[in-house]
Amino acid sequence: MSGTPEEAQMTYIIRDHNREKFEERKELMTTIQTKLNQKFDQERVQINLYDQYYNMGEIIEKDMSIIALAKQAMIELNIEPLIEPVRGGTDGSKISYLGIPTPNIFAGGENMHGRFEFVSLQSMEKATDVIVKIAELNAK
Repeated sequence: MSGTPEEAQMTYIIRDHNREKFEERKELMTTIQTKLNQKFDQERVQINLYDQYYNMGEIIEKDMSIIALAKQAMIELNIEPLIEPVRGGTDGSKISYLGIPTPNIFAGGENMHGRFEFVSLQSMEKATDVIVKIAELNAK
C-alpha cells in the first residue's frame, strides 16, 4: 500500500489451492471495484487484474508418478517422505503448465519467505542427493 493526497495504490496477490475459490476471489475484487465506483461521481477505483500462475496440483494430480518417483528416491536415501499439497512455486507451476509436471521437492529451507528464512548445508546436501537419486531412478 502506498499513496499521496492525490492517489493511493494497493497491491494484492490472490491465491488459493482451489481454482473455483481462486476465481471467486478475483470476482470479489471486481465486485468491490464496481460498488465503490458507484458511490463516486467518477471512476476512482481501477483494477489491473492478471493471473500470475496457477496451482501446479491441477497438473500433478493427473499423473502422480512423479510424486511416486520422488518418494522412492527419498526412501532409498533413508529420508522419510512428507507429502503434503502446497499451492506451488512460480517456477514449478509455470513448468507444469508447459507440460512437464514439476512438484516442489524440499530444499531444506526453514521459515520460508520470512525474515528469518535459512537453509542448512546439511539440508541442501540431502536435497541434492534426492535430485540425483530421482535422475538415477528415472533413467532406469
